[in-house]
Amino acid sequence: MAGTSSVAIAETDVPFALDWKFEGPSAPYFHAIDAGIFADADLNVTITEGQGSLDAIPKVATGAFPFGFADINSLMRFLDQNPEAPVKAVMMIYDKPPFAVVGRKSLGVETPKDLEGKVLGAPPPDGAWAQFPIFAAENDLDMDAITVEPVGFPTREPMLAEGKVASVTGFSFSSTLNLKRLGVPMEDQSVLLMADYGVALYGNAIIVNTDYASENPEVVTGFLTSIAAGWKGAIADPATAIEALIERNPAADADLETERLQMAIDANVLTDYVQENGIGGIDEERMTTAIEQTKSVYEFSTEPEISTYFDGSYLPAADLRMLQ
Repeated sequence: MAGTSSVAIAETDVPFALDWKFEGPSAPYFHAIDAGIFADADLNVTITEGQGSLDAIPKVATGAFPFGFADINSLMRFLDQNPEAPVKAVMMIYDKPPFAVVGRKSLGVETPKDLEGKVLGAPPPDGAWAQFPIFAAENDLDMDAITVEPVGFPTREPMLAEGKVASVTGFSFSSTLNLKRLGVPMEDQSVLLMADYGVALYGNAIIVNTDYASENPEVVTGFLTSIAAGWKGAIADPATAIEALIERNPAADADLETERLQMAIDANVLTDYVQENGIGGIDEERMTTAIEQTKSVYEFSTEPEISTYFDGSYLPAADLRMLQ
């Protein structure tokens, strides 16, 4: 009987929906597969790419995926519009969000005010674009003076590289290195990280279907423990983590994706707060500020509360979440 039970546990299949393509910042999850970290937790994890920061939310809310990776701010708005949806964030990954406006100095964009009088390219489903109104409010930008050009994700950086727009919204580590690949040197790029310009928001988090979580709490904690270990391994040995990524995306440039992963580690994941407290948790005072900022540009149907969006009860102990 015990043998049958252990076999069943070993065969726990866990589909995981990413926010975006298989690029550097997703390497820690593939590393957790190849290094046997998920297997040690009796999990068989399969990873599916996404099409933007909002993409995984409905996938998890409908139960198509038990776990996903998504922007917590987009999750807040989704839950306000779908209050019965069984989805919640359970582990913060981007303690400092990569939401950014990336411009070109040669096109006159170096500060937030420089966006006025110019064309900004923004994909409608983009997580950074969703937070742009907060960034604009915090920096007293005149939105009427900014021409917003809706662009697709595939055309966003090419349009900036060709000078058809002066800046774009996006994740800092995605847009900058995509531009670099297109021949725009880093010294011509201006990266306005919204978190450096008054935006207190958090970024992407692991989200879970709450019905699944309540029925499988050990699976959820095992998954989150493995995620932390995957990031720890990637920080200690980025090259090995990138090898796991390239295995799934052979067309990717290993050097470029290593640079992208390191950018995410340095700017978004391994913050002072995370170094002190471990990955995954949130500071309630900061989250309260983030909610207030969101309220300034979005009218909630019901009074927002942290517990509606984030549940840290499935996280492993802090010592298992330390990244160094």
